[in-house]
Amino acid sequence: MRRAIASLRPLWGGLMGLLLLLVAVEVILGLIPGLPPLRLEPGYLLPLVGFSALLALTLLCNVAPRPSRREPVELESPVRGEWVAMNSPGQRLPSHGTLTRGQFSAVDVCTPADERTPPLVHGGLLGDRPERYGAFGRPIRSMAAGVVIRVRDGQRDHRARSTWPALLWMMTGEAMLREIGGTRKVLGNHVVVDHGDGTFAAYAHVRRGTAAVREGDRVAAGQVLAEVGNTGNSSMPHLHVQLMDRARTDAASGIPMRWRGIEPTGRLDPVFAQYAKEPAASALAGMPRNGEVFTAPPEPGAG
Repeated sequence: MRRAIASLRPLWGGLMGLLLLLVAVEVILGLIPGLPPLRLEPGYLLPLVGFSALLALTLLCNVAPRPSRREPVELESPVRGEWVAMNSPGQRLPSHGTLTRGQFSAVDVCTPADERTPPLVHGGLLGDRPERYGAFGRPIRSMAAGVVIRVRDGQRDHRARSTWPALLWMMTGEAMLREIGGTRKVLGNHVVVDHGDGTFAAYAHVRRGTAAVREGDRVAAGQVLAEVGNTGNSSMPHLHVQLMDRARTDAASGIPMRWRGIEPTGRLDPVFAQYAKEPAASALAGMPRNGEVFTAPPEPGAG
């Protein structure tokens, strides 16, 4: 039942958009003299119905299937070199605080801060350009052999949500619009690979126009799929990667994963150190905790 409700998430998002459109029309009609409002009688009925419907749709959007398995699957790292983990299963499960969209054991990774990295949030209006972040344009590699079943890389890379106005917009209006737009607007550009063993990997926030594979291609573990970008629900350039039991993220249950060959260093990145806590009892051993720098095998040819 939970999976069936979750699979209808596009419908719930569409109804939410229709409801917001009706509210917008009501406001506009109320501002134009001489036009009759849509308001039902008694006058409080429309706001009450609208609020109740919005609450019900929000609850439906948060229904997700429970994890189908708890033992982690060991995979290759999707990145090479030195990286930082956030929203990591090495901190807790579910790693992103939700079971929706197959995110039970998802992890976000970006490169460690350097002298060009902007603060997470600073003054100003517009956020920073994605080119200012070290992760932008770095290769994304397949965690296992399989067949590419979905490639989307047409969305533009937006600025980071690194100012207070941009962050507030991302958490309110933009979040609502992306929910209405569906999973493709949340994941942004992305690649999904079917491993052929009942597991599927999704690589999200891919840089526009960098997909190195096409649907139907067979890929090997470690093969480059695309580049890290800043598309979809992303506050700064990073890779969001997750393992699922379905190809469709809306109906998928997340599967725990652990990366072979990585070494958590125990060192905290100064930008993300404020989010570092002792790992919860549910954390996956061997995966870096939030804010922790970890190393993966170097890029081929790196000295």
